[in-house]
Amino acid sequence: MAQEGKAYIHAALALYYAGQEINEENLKKVIEALGLQVDEAKVKMLVASLSEINLEEVVKNAVAAPVAVAAAAPAAAPAEEAEAKEEEKKEEEEEKEPEVDISEGLGGLFGF
Repeated sequence: MAQEGKAYIHAALALYYAGQEINEENLKKVIEALGLQVDEAKVKMLVASLSEINLEEVVKNAVAAPVAVAAAAPAAAPAEEAEAKEEEKKEEEEEKEPEVDISEGLGGLFGF
């Protein structure tokens, strides 16, 4: 069943990349096209959850993060890399503020 939950997320991303509005009607069409039974509650929850976040920013950050790490890795020496990671970890611990991460709720909703 966890795979079905992922299908809802992927359906929403497909709509996003196709430039279509992520609404209940469009999401249901994509899910039906996948041959899955539409769960109205999941559709409503996903659409409501995605309306509260800037999906463009999330996708941009998700794509940019691995690219930035991969580009920086060959340039840094191993010792410098370890020091940088320790510094980043310390800075992150100091700068941590309570954040609301809506994606955690989505994982619970869809079983992953």
